[in-house]
Amino acid sequence: QVQLVESGGGLVQPGGSLRLSCAASTSIFNINVMGWYRQAPGEQRELVAVITSGGSTNYADSVKGRFTISRDATKSTVFLQMNSLKPEDTAVYYCNLRMGFQSYWGQGTQVTVSS
Repeated sequence: QVQLVESGGGLVQPGGSLRLSCAASTSIFNINVMGWYRQAPGEQRELVAVITSGGSTNYADSVKGRFTISRDATKSTVFLQMNSLKPEDTAVYYCNLRMGFQSYWGQGTQVTVSS
């Protein structure tokens, strides 16, 4: 079974940057979609950004212009470059992989934006 491992979370000041990574533990199919979701305490999990194996991307309105999602050449690793971070970006960020009818989730990595 595919497992996803996130890394790169941490504490950063407002206006700062972080880069999240998510790596699949095993080989995956070429045609797939990977993305990042986030969930703050007491809040619903929400879509942050997704990217297809073909390179098409989609972002939440709240992060457009600040976050960039990308994948490596194998398309088994996804990154989220987060710039101009705001306190409202504070949440646990989860990596997601969808292949056909199957969906996988990472364990999550904490991102805290505070002065």
